[in-house]
Amino acid sequence: MTPHAALHSAIFWTYAAITSGLLAVAGGAIAFVRYRLHKDVRSVWLTYRSWLVMVPLIAAAVFLGRWAVVSGAVLLAVFAFTEFARATGILRDRCMAACVVVLLIVAGAACLVPDPYRHVPGWYALFMAMPVYATISLLAIPVFRNRTQGQLHLTALCVLGFLLGWLFLHVAWLATSRNPYGLLLYVIFATEVNDVAAFGFGKLLGRHPLRSNISPRKTWEGAIGAAVLSMLLAFALAFSFNGRLGAGRLALIGLIVGIGGQLGDLCISVVKRDVGIKDLGSSIPGHGGILDRIDSLIFVAPLIVHLMAGKM
Repeated sequence: MTPHAALHSAIFWTYAAITSGLLAVAGGAIAFVRYRLHKDVRSVWLTYRSWLVMVPLIAAAVFLGRWAVVSGAVLLAVFAFTEFARATGILRDRCMAACVVVLLIVAGAACLVPDPYRHVPGWYALFMAMPVYATISLLAIPVFRNRTQGQLHLTALCVLGFLLGWLFLHVAWLATSRNPYGLLLYVIFATEVNDVAAFGFGKLLGRHPLRSNISPRKTWEGAIGAAVLSMLLAFALAFSFNGRLGAGRLALIGLIVGIGGQLGDLCISVVKRDVGIKDLGSSIPGHGGILDRIDSLIFVAPLIVHLMAGKM
């Protein structure tokens, strides 16, 4: 991944055209509802305005290359962990929180350094082994500090916080593949479309709560509609995979996005409901915090990485 490669990538420019077109259509629809139908669209406009910032930032990182994608993903993982740490109380122990941050940076670095044994981009063995090293490191800290009170709870939360960041960092690992533009852009685009579709179908058709105690506004109708659309989208965007996948694999990819994206969102909602907050942050107007925005990717990206193993 380099700027030169992006300039000559048909997949990169196809996604640029698709996202630009969708943003233009969405902006026109918001303007029509606001000025012709005289409806209050302030909350929708806030969300849309954030997309106008996020989409160019994502495109710029992908255009600049693998180092920019990995660096950006590490920053997002660290900020997301900070939100999680603040909500769960981990930040009260700066040493443990700092250890998780360092471990996330090391996991990100594994996506950049060459594999010393296979001589290919990205140290796969190190990246995949990071949960082991992280768990050992975090369990050992209370031993070195000679502490017991409250350490089990704290260590468990730190391990979970690291795992959430590591799962998301599979997005960065996609940048090491032989088809980085296709896989990376598909995963990000399809997952975000799935989020929007779940919200839209839920608003239009929603009658039955999906998980009333976890996320009262999510409905079965929204979840099923988004899953079906995600499956169709996998076939519509089959060019992302250079025509190497059959119908069965494309359908499975669609299901991973359609179900995995919503499951990731619900899992983070469990955390938020348990600690009694609506959003984990407010850094993205209309979306909440960083983790609120990337939660759908924490299951999708790892599953796609392993499904495509051997084809990356």
